[in-house]
Amino acid sequence: MTKPSKQKKREKARIRNWITVAAILLIIVGVPYAILNYQASKSGMTIREVIQRKMVKSEGSDSGQNSASSTIAEGEQIDFLLRSHIGNEYAEKPMISHVVVDDFDEDGLLDVIVCDAKDNFVSWIRQYPENVYTETILGTDLIAPAHVQVKDFDLDGDKDLLVAVLGLLYPSNDKIGSIVFLENDGNFNFTSKVIIERIARVSDVRAGDLDGDGDMDLAAAQFGYDDGETRWMENLGNGQFKTHMLQNLSGPINVEIVDIDEDGDLDIISLVSQEWEEIYAYINDGTGIFQMKLLWGSDNEDFGSSGIFLYDLNLDGKLDILYANGDAFDYIPPQGKPWHGLQWFENKGNLDFEYHRICDLVGAYGLRPADVDQDGDLDLFAVSAFNLWENLEAQSFIWLENVGNMEYVKRNITNDPTHLIVLEPGDFNKDGLMDFVTGGMYPYPPFDRMSRVSLWINDGTLLPEK
Repeated sequence: MTKPSKQKKREKARIRNWITVAAILLIIVGVPYAILNYQASKSGMTIREVIQRKMVKSEGSDSGQNSASSTIAEGEQIDFLLRSHIGNEYAEKPMISHVVVDDFDEDGLLDVIVCDAKDNFVSWIRQYPENVYTETILGTDLIAPAHVQVKDFDLDGDKDLLVAVLGLLYPSNDKIGSIVFLENDGNFNFTSKVIIERIARVSDVRAGDLDGDGDMDLAAAQFGYDDGETRWMENLGNGQFKTHMLQNLSGPINVEIVDIDEDGDLDIISLVSQEWEEIYAYINDGTGIFQMKLLWGSDNEDFGSSGIFLYDLNLDGKLDILYANGDAFDYIPPQGKPWHGLQWFENKGNLDFEYHRICDLVGAYGLRPADVDQDGDLDLFAVSAFNLWENLEAQSFIWLENVGNMEYVKRNITNDPTHLIVLEPGDFNKDGLMDFVTGGMYPYPPFDRMSRVSLWINDGTLLPEK
């Protein structure tokens, strides 16, 4: 038996070396490509757009746009809100997930619609007669309702309710979410109709005519856990809907239906939390075909997005985005972070938004505008769900006085009650002054300063002397 020649041995060695190099290159190139391809398929972006997003995030870490601190001036506390409890009494820890302020029965008096995630219902705190509040349950067996919208969904002339149902308050991959339509018969008797169920946990749902055919379609944010979704649902009539998936990222918490590009049709703005911490626009061509655009993304994957609200903050005729980051449900026990706070994205036109950090607020939620001092500009109000409650100076409710040129002075309102997760303004006593409603959620201690639904009446102290 002849032995292989030295030349053949060298050839075999070269082949083995090339195979090794090829395998290494395949790992170096193939694995990142597979990851990028997976993220592109999840996000709805191209691979190139995913790479650009990662580059923006990397550059953002040095840009200061996601600063963990602010230098806002702090002013002395001015007591101008008188608090009272409204709605049902409670014996156990409240878990209010959402409230809506609306004149639900159109009697000239503001009411409150409530999502109760502990007792799993949606209710109506009716104001009638003036300054008398009575709570009535409208829909039951809604397991952890996260959001409710007041809308004439069936276009019959009365107000219905659309409910986003998580199925479980805490993160889960189980397909336990649903969207429920509470149909008003015209006399405030409501029939519960499930539009869709057994989907990833639904954190928000909004109605609007997204395809221009005259009926109400839906946009939904599905938080899930690590398998969330953002979708719009085409109304086919007779209670039938066709789903159009927009994105498959985990952690969507808000969808807003607005005409953000002012072209006459309805677009969708979404906020995605979890490790993404991004704001997206889905631009409508008028027929329900959407083009996705990333408006902003944090370089901090633990930024804690907790909500957006669209409003023309600087009164220039264009919708801005108000944004709070203060979520801490990822931690056991939940724990606020020093980079939590409040910001706004100034709409510069052409889908260009300029980031402004306003102030720090640990555990920030519910950022809302209101001109409480009637000086012609908009002040800002926010609550905290996850502040450092062992510190008795930690605030649960603050206001930012607009002192001109979009400059703010931060003023405390209260540290009692704690764990405030929702805030909505409205003139409840018809005196021309803006009042507020808050809701408390208590998944962890301390439990010494609790509230379920509170009404805060503006006593006029802030008005200039005549």
